[in-house]
Amino acid sequence: MLHTNLANWATQGPVDVKQVISVMVFNFTANKIFGYDAANSKEKLSENYTKILNSFISLPLNIPGTSFHKCMKDREKMLKMLKDTLMERLSDPSKRRGDFLDQAIDDMKTEKFLTEDFIPQLMFGILFASFESMSTTLTLTFKFLSENPRVVEELRVEHEAIVKKRENPNSGLTWEEYRSMTFTQMVVNETLRISNIPPGLFRKALKDFQVKGFTVPAGWTVMLVTPAVQLNPETFKDPVTFNPWRWMDLDQVTISKNFMPFGGGTRQCAGAEYSKLVLSTFLHILVTDYSFTKVKGGDVSRTPIISFGDGIHIKFTARN
Repeated sequence: MLHTNLANWATQGPVDVKQVISVMVFNFTANKIFGYDAANSKEKLSENYTKILNSFISLPLNIPGTSFHKCMKDREKMLKMLKDTLMERLSDPSKRRGDFLDQAIDDMKTEKFLTEDFIPQLMFGILFASFESMSTTLTLTFKFLSENPRVVEELRVEHEAIVKKRENPNSGLTWEEYRSMTFTQMVVNETLRISNIPPGLFRKALKDFQVKGFTVPAGWTVMLVTPAVQLNPETFKDPVTFNPWRWMDLDQVTISKNFMPFGGGTRQCAGAEYSKLVLSTFLHILVTDYSFTKVKGGDVSRTPIISFGDGIHIKFTARN
């Protein structure tokens, strides 16, 4: 997936990376979840998710003409398609593809919560979470790297060293190689720290508790504003400056209490390690095989999701 898309982008002029990465992430995830074949599909499902995202976190007025109403209609359309796919698999075993949906169908025999109504909701949620969070993080990565050539150079040194150690230079990335990417993990962490993809985390108070002399009653909904934690100048010097090297001096206790891009505790995002792996793999292919230059764009705003104005347009060039 990553090789194919980067090679394709390199044959074009400047591309809006948020747009092309969103499509790449969605098509890959949808293929692994329910066998979606974007090349041969009549409907571009990634466009449906873009419509839903554009109306996300809007006033809950479910009447025609409102953003919330449009969002709910697009969501219903997507859920119907996912349920139709599920029912088709249930009625015709020859349609099985060995993907996530097939595994969910097998688990219906032992897991009572996996019902014909819940499985489409589950697939919808996984698609939505990966579609927006990973595409936004990768887009911000291009913004930060294009503005910090020294970071790109150190990444290239680390990844070219990995390739040189291989018996076969064309072999795929191994788990041991991924675990050896010390500087790459610093770049990923720094991107996640600054980006703060979710504007906050919601939790329900199970009992009264104290915060600086104030009592938060049981039953209240509490919003933890993660940007306030991850951009705290008392913890992170020059907090809005992209500086991967800062992670060399941060101890594990400080990190655990002040770095929570995937939430924390028992409700930490299940895709945390998967997301880091994809980001690291993408960087590996990018810096070893391609050069890139920002042509225009780079404005970032939060409304409340992160948006990129007129986009970030990157020109890719194959190095070999």
